[in-house]
Amino acid sequence: MGYDEAWIGEHHSAGSEIIASPEIFIMAAAERTQRIKLGTGVVSMPYHNPLWTVERMVLLDHLTRGRVMFGMGPGALPTDASMLGLEPQQMRPIFEEYIDIAYKLLTTDEPVNYQSDRLTLKDARLHLRPYSDPLFDLAVAAVASPSGAKLAGRYGAGLLSLGATVAVGMDVLAHHWTIQEQAAAEYGQVADRAKWRLVGLMHLAETEEQAREDVKYGMTQWFRYFQNVAAFPQMAVEGGNLDEMIDFVNGGLGVIGTPEMMVKQINELVEQSNGGFGAYLTLAHNWANKAATSKSFELFAREVMPHFQSSGGGLHAAADRAQARRDGLAEKQLKAVAEATERYEKETGTAG
Repeated sequence: MGYDEAWIGEHHSAGSEIIASPEIFIMAAAERTQRIKLGTGVVSMPYHNPLWTVERMVLLDHLTRGRVMFGMGPGALPTDASMLGLEPQQMRPIFEEYIDIAYKLLTTDEPVNYQSDRLTLKDARLHLRPYSDPLFDLAVAAVASPSGAKLAGRYGAGLLSLGATVAVGMDVLAHHWTIQEQAAAEYGQVADRAKWRLVGLMHLAETEEQAREDVKYGMTQWFRYFQNVAAFPQMAVEGGNLDEMIDFVNGGLGVIGTPEMMVKQINELVEQSNGGFGAYLTLAHNWANKAATSKSFELFAREVMPHFQSSGGGLHAAADRAQARRDGLAEKQLKAVAEATERYEKETGTAG
C-alpha cells in the first residue's frame, strides 16, 4: 500500500506487546518484503550489551541490503527492567552511556573501552562495517522528558516522538525540537526535521459510525492494559466504557473515524510542531479485526497520504486547467481528425 517504514519494539512483561526481539521480527518481515524499511522501535539499550546490539544491527543491515533503521531507547516498562535488577532512575543514565558506545562503534574504527558495575568492554570494535554508506538511520525515542531530544541532537539522530498525541506530548513537541537543535549545534551535528517521526493513534473507516463499530473488537482490552497493567504513566488514558474511550481518543489522542478526520489531526500536529516533521507513524493496537484493520491502512494510504505528499500536489490544478480548455481542445481534436480523413481520401482517391 505504499508505506515507507515499519518500526518494531521490544517488551518482555505485562502480558501484552509480545515481541521480545525486534531484530528477529525484522528479519522475518524482511524476507517477506522488498522495499519497506524496517526499524527497531526501539531496542531498550540498558537491557543489552551495546557491542552485541550493534553487531546484530550491522548484520541486519547487510541481510536487508540497507533497509534497516536503528531506534534506541531507555526502556518503557518497569516490569521489564525489574527482572534485570534495574530501577527506573537508572535507565536513562545507562542509556546515555550505552548510546555513546554504540555511536562510537558505528562511526569510528577506534577501540572502545568501558567499565561499570554492569559491563566491561576491552578494545571493543566491530569486525564488519555497515552495509549502508555511511550508516543506516539512527533514531532516539522521546515521550515527555527532554533526554531523548537532547541525545538525538548530540548524535545527529532522528527523533521518535512516541507520545506525540498524548496531552503532555502535544505540549512539548516544539520544545523537544528546540532542545534537539540546541544539542546538535553544541556537538557539531545537524538537526533534520525530515528525520523527526511523530507517533499517533488511528482507526479509519468509511464513516465514523463504522469506525466506532470496528473497535468493539479489542479497544477495551487495550485501554485496560494501559489503565491497570502497564506501569507507563506517560500513556495515561481515560474511559470507563467503550463510548468514553472512543471519545477520549477523538478528543486529541488520535482518530477513530474517517480519513477527513485524520487529515485534520495531522495538520494539527504540523502546527503544534512549529515547523513540520518528516513522518507520521501510526501505533499498531489491535483495536479492530484483521479485515477492518487492513481497510483502515488502505484508507490512510489512499485518502490521507496524498494530502501530505508533494508528488500529487498539482493534480487538482492540472484537472482544473484541462477542464477549462476542454471544449476548445475537443473541437480542435475533431477538426484534426476530419482533416486527416480528408487528406487520406484525396491521396487514395476514395473521396465520396
